[in-house]
Amino acid sequence: MTEAEPKPSAGHQRWRGISGLIWILEHAQDAVTVTVGIVLILLAATLLISGVADFASRPGGALSASASTLLDRALLVLILVEIVHTVVLSLRTHHLAAQPFIVVGLVAVIRRILFVLTPGAKVQASPTDLGLLIAMVAVFIGGLIAVSRLTPDQED
Repeated sequence: MTEAEPKPSAGHQRWRGISGLIWILEHAQDAVTVTVGIVLILLAATLLISGVADFASRPGGALSASASTLLDRALLVLILVEIVHTVVLSLRTHHLAAQPFIVVGLVAVIRRILFVLTPGAKVQASPTDLGLLIAMVAVFIGGLIAVSRLTPDQED
């Protein structure tokens, strides 16, 4: 720099080279992540509203079938909300946490167990499949315990 050129202040430095590309990629990633979070929330709200509407519009005689359908949709909404929670944590810390993924897996397996055990379910599970699903629940719970003990407490 010559004497005639003013020095750029720290807040107005131009990003060049690799640093500039990294900055662009980080902000593009954040924009895509926010968009995905919004889409997931809209999907969860739509599923919940349609599930409640379907439940309310069914005749009284089909209560068990409509209740199991509502439960299935509510658990799917819970999975979506947990994924959104993971997205928000990722945006805040720029770090992926294992615990929300384990919770999503646990809810998904429980949802599957309830789906195959529902009377009149279209899909039947063999005792081996059901045993595997129950073992998966135990593994997910063990994973939650391990992660909660090994990770330092973080404020949400």
